[in-house]
Amino acid sequence: MNDKYEDFKDSLPDYVRNEDDFKLFKLRHTTEHVFNQAIEELWPGKIVRAIGPAIAEGFYNDSRWEVAPTEEDFEKIEAKMQEIINANLPISRKDVTEEEAREIFKDNPFKQELITEFVKTGESLSVYHTGDVFVDLCKGPHIDSTGEIKAFKVQNIAGAYWRGDEKNEMLTRVYGTAFFSKEELEKFLWQKEEAKKRDHRKLGQQLDLFTFSDLVGSGMPLYTQKGALIRRLLNEYVEELQRKAGYMQVWTPQIARAELFKTSGHYDKYKDDMFRVSSSYSDDEFFLKPMNCPQHTQIFSSRPRSYKELPLRITDFAMLYRDERPGELHGLARVRSFSTDDCHVFCREDQVDAEIDLALNMIKEVLSTFGFKYRYRLSTRDPKHLEKYLGKPETWDRVEKWAEEIMVRNNIEHYPGVGEAAFYAPKMDLMATDSLGREWQLSTVQIDYVMPERFDLKYIDNEGKEQRPVMIHRAILGSAERFLMILLESLGGALPAWLSPVQVKIIPISDQNNAYAEKLETELKENGVRAEVDKDNDRMQNKIRLAQEQKIPYMLIVGKREEAEETISLRYRDGEEVKDLKFAEFSEKLLNNIKGRNLDIKLN
Repeated sequence: MNDKYEDFKDSLPDYVRNEDDFKLFKLRHTTEHVFNQAIEELWPGKIVRAIGPAIAEGFYNDSRWEVAPTEEDFEKIEAKMQEIINANLPISRKDVTEEEAREIFKDNPFKQELITEFVKTGESLSVYHTGDVFVDLCKGPHIDSTGEIKAFKVQNIAGAYWRGDEKNEMLTRVYGTAFFSKEELEKFLWQKEEAKKRDHRKLGQQLDLFTFSDLVGSGMPLYTQKGALIRRLLNEYVEELQRKAGYMQVWTPQIARAELFKTSGHYDKYKDDMFRVSSSYSDDEFFLKPMNCPQHTQIFSSRPRSYKELPLRITDFAMLYRDERPGELHGLARVRSFSTDDCHVFCREDQVDAEIDLALNMIKEVLSTFGFKYRYRLSTRDPKHLEKYLGKPETWDRVEKWAEEIMVRNNIEHYPGVGEAAFYAPKMDLMATDSLGREWQLSTVQIDYVMPERFDLKYIDNEGKEQRPVMIHRAILGSAERFLMILLESLGGALPAWLSPVQVKIIPISDQNNAYAEKLETELKENGVRAEVDKDNDRMQNKIRLAQEQKIPYMLIVGKREEAEETISLRYRDGEEVKDLKFAEFSEKLLNNIKGRNLDIKLN
């Protein structure tokens, strides 16, 4: 058997981008089959297997266990897996009929459900055999034999609803991974441990930035004064860029009538993911808004528009709400209440290229400020399900090609995201990488002909004729919550000075130096610096340690000598020290660092 990349590439997830990715994907998929075989041999008749796909970091297995395993069982499972690997069992594929498949898995309700689904959609049925002792319903791909597996690890346990639906049975999910060498595995495991230290949920608590409350509701973060400050500073930064680029701030209600979303098409596509709102005085159906674009169309259409007003650039940094599934909620990465720097440009078709270039350059500037690792995805239609998309097919063809040309012209390397388009437009999506190497969508740019048509938007051209504008959707940060998550994890909570809630901690050596410390604090605050004096009755080293744990960029140690000479002993949060630094010099360099929004806190 030789499962080839060319035969599977159209059905692979977007993180499988080339032959090397494909080989690793096959390895991990086969390792999951070996895991499945191992647990069935260890606990015969005690497990009903459901699904077990390969994922970006390894694989997982969802099964019904009579008695759920614990991490103490991992060593036993790994030993059994190694026996199967050492046996070098061949992997083979066989196409089967519906009747054959149902007979093979006659005692497995999960496989029976999958068979029904595959038959209904016209998909072929196939099974993969491991030697002559194990068989599973599977589309592939797989490696040729178990002996090719060189390094693997069973990692952790979680709960998961069957098919991701909380209405279904809760199954036991076991995660694992596999690599071609022990060195690669060891490096990955080290990165995982390092990532735990950078988990934004842990950092959010440690740095007192945000919290969650069961009384408020899952997926709805509460920001402390420190967290709210960071959000505001991020917003101000983006708004400053947008003002310079000619974007105008608007504000729209948090709720809207269902008719608005019916017109836009969101009602039919996403109503199950929207929060309904009832009124005691109206029979109208209302929803908390999950996006801003429908409301922005109403600002455009609120009065007659002339070509002279175009491009009309509006931005709305408002709260949005989406009823995400409980099992998909994850810290700030996926929430139910969030805000986004949503912008929409209404323009003539001949203005689109310039507006997209402007948007892409703004995104580049912001992302470079934070040093994010990212790449672009061109999100297009799923050719197998064209019915999911609104608008004329010929327009889609033209706009998808147009978006590709724009990205090439801007020297933007990108990869295809087939099926990832919005229902109304293809997307140029910026995918940022977190500390675990996972990709998250942040920025996006979209060329939309559907919304203007559905809302019958018009402007008067230079000949006095009505024309339809093009609508460009654009976000830089994307979700502010997700952006903050990646920022915290990528920097390990060590924010640049301009974003740090407390920028300077002044630590007097003794109470006798409090007056000098307070004088420095006042001078810094007068210049807009967020400074604090630590006057607690504690040892100086403990104060320094606490400031470092809080990731405060600068600590100023002041004593009798510093007061006499109007100097400070500067200590950076990484422990580096600068003795006998004139306070005036420090203050000037600090202000330049903050004004420049530097990522590096070191003062040159």
